[in-house]
Amino acid sequence: MKTMAGGSVANTIRGLSAGFGVSCGIIGACGDDEQGKLFVSNMSFNGVNLSRLRMKQGHTAQCVCMVDELGNRTMRPCLSSAVKVQADELTKEDFKGSKWLVLRYAIFNLEVIQAAIRNAKQEGLFVSLDLASFEMVRNFRSPLLQLLESGDIDLCFANEDEAMELLRGEQTTDPEAAAEFLAKHCNWAVVTLAADGCIARHGKEIVRVPAIGEAKATDATGAGDLFAGGFLYGLIKGLSLEECCQVGACSGGSVIRSLGGEVTPENWQWMYKQMQIKDLPLPDIRN
Repeated sequence: MKTMAGGSVANTIRGLSAGFGVSCGIIGACGDDEQGKLFVSNMSFNGVNLSRLRMKQGHTAQCVCMVDELGNRTMRPCLSSAVKVQADELTKEDFKGSKWLVLRYAIFNLEVIQAAIRNAKQEGLFVSLDLASFEMVRNFRSPLLQLLESGDIDLCFANEDEAMELLRGEQTTDPEAAAEFLAKHCNWAVVTLAADGCIARHGKEIVRVPAIGEAKATDATGAGDLFAGGFLYGLIKGLSLEECCQVGACSGGSVIRSLGGEVTPENWQWMYKQMQIKDLPLPDIRN
């Protein structure tokens, strides 16, 4: 059993900061307990700006990640008594000077998500949304479709299970159809396919990129989060759609080599090597 700082968006921006040298901050809340201290210490160590993180009295959100011997994982979050940032606490100052807002879909956070998108768009940010889990998509599909149809989501990430849930009831539910569906509402649409890589669309352009690294994962926790970080790094650097996917495959492949959603220093080195092999531009900082 291992206790680590994490959370989907936290994994993504920690990766962007520590592995890619991209300036990132987190908007949210954590409690004044041991878990809160661990979170602050870990994110600070990895260069994440915490000036927008609200420290509150109470419990920090936690999630139990159970991993089997094949590297498959399932998660059970404990959020009921956790502190959280409220929609009316968000201000334009939280978003000023940023290029991207990175979000994860969650029904209990829907008001915060809507307020964050509203503020972000007023400040001219791009918005990235991860579909979170097939259960979240299945149980709360209608508000998700409203979010997508608003036209405010610029980039959407879905894994294969989430993509199938999104198209439930449609004639075709394959990943290609899901990418096509998402691309109607978003500038960039990415469906990740675990060991089979990913499919991405941008306008009329479609690419399919294979996974990078060992087929057998030690732990798949954080694979999608780190893929998103790599893809965003590619967009920030002005890379092509295929190259964005390749960087995502490198970073997603790096985190599954060890337990938890944080890439170890050795695995960052492994990722840089894979990027060099693929002739992808390396980050300015390399730890």
